[in-house]
Amino acid sequence: MKRTLQFLWDRVKCIDPCLFICTTLLSAVSLLMLYGISDSPMVGGLSELKMQAAATLLGLFGMLIISNIDYEVIVNKLWIPLLILELGLMGFTLVWGRAQGANRSWIFIFGVSIQPSEFVKLSYIVTFTKHLDLVRDKINNPLQLILLGLHAGAVIGLILLSGDLGVALVYVGFTLIMLFASGLSIFWFAGGGAAAIIAFPYVWPLLREDQQLRIIYGFNPEADPLGKGMQPLLGKKAIGNGGIFGQGLHGGSVYKNLYACENDFAFSSVCEKFGIACGMLVIVLLLIIVIRCFVIANTSRKRTGTLICIGVAGTIIVQSIENIGMCLAMLPVVGITLPFISYGGSSTLAMYLMIGMVHSVRSHRVKYFFERESR
Repeated sequence: MKRTLQFLWDRVKCIDPCLFICTTLLSAVSLLMLYGISDSPMVGGLSELKMQAAATLLGLFGMLIISNIDYEVIVNKLWIPLLILELGLMGFTLVWGRAQGANRSWIFIFGVSIQPSEFVKLSYIVTFTKHLDLVRDKINNPLQLILLGLHAGAVIGLILLSGDLGVALVYVGFTLIMLFASGLSIFWFAGGGAAAIIAFPYVWPLLREDQQLRIIYGFNPEADPLGKGMQPLLGKKAIGNGGIFGQGLHGGSVYKNLYACENDFAFSSVCEKFGIACGMLVIVLLLIIVIRCFVIANTSRKRTGTLICIGVAGTIIVQSIENIGMCLAMLPVVGITLPFISYGGSSTLAMYLMIGMVHSVRSHRVKYFFERESR
């Protein structure tokens, strides 16, 4: 019995207390929010709450497992299989996936709907980290930059072909953050920005009409208040209706008319139910997670550990800014979840697995000090 308890304690010690507290608090807010909006005609009763609870528990278990695996083993020995897997999975989804709306982003396994692009985030962070580490001293070489672009473009391109513009933008965002952290010259960023501006008139016609309208009215929803601008305006109204301390668990009414109030506009639902004070708490907890990821990145024994933490932090930064921005009717509605808050089994489970990698970097950093002392 004593050995069993010691074994379990050794496993739990791999968990960073700060990250664990922040993520579980966010999940608690998510579950309370889902219970509070279960009477909305836009939500399927308590089914979302049950699924989110199951995904959270499974995510915590997966996080514990990954935290006990040395991240270097995953990066150095599994990066090629993971690269093949992520490309194969996204290709499979593109061809045989099930469409929801205009996006072919889902597959069904044993009757459960799964969004592969959420899980591929972790795989992509690992493989791109390894690629960046391999070219660490040549990252500003044009040939190496082209190869990095092909790596990123293959994955992001498949996501774009599936029609999921929002998720593709998240990938682009944290990829750029990882490139910057790897030492890519600011001149390449400036050149890429100029190229994007030049290419915009040619790319714009390739977008679907609904995607174009989302972008146009995303920055000015008041121009189409009964059409594409209705949902962001309702999201903003729900935030305001919550006031400082909210309408209560069973209070509020705006969320009942808000499409995707459980995922895309979960932040609006949280604020209407529990107030702007709770909304600020959510932002602070997400900020603490990001800062903690950067702190762990700074103490990593290897550059690969640093890049993994930065990739995870970058994902949370990009998703949080875009999601909260669209809830405030300031950014286009592109279907992005708020980490740990929005309903979504795939999103929640994948986010916990990514945090598990950060735990792994932190729990195995002790070798860094041993290596430093031996020099």
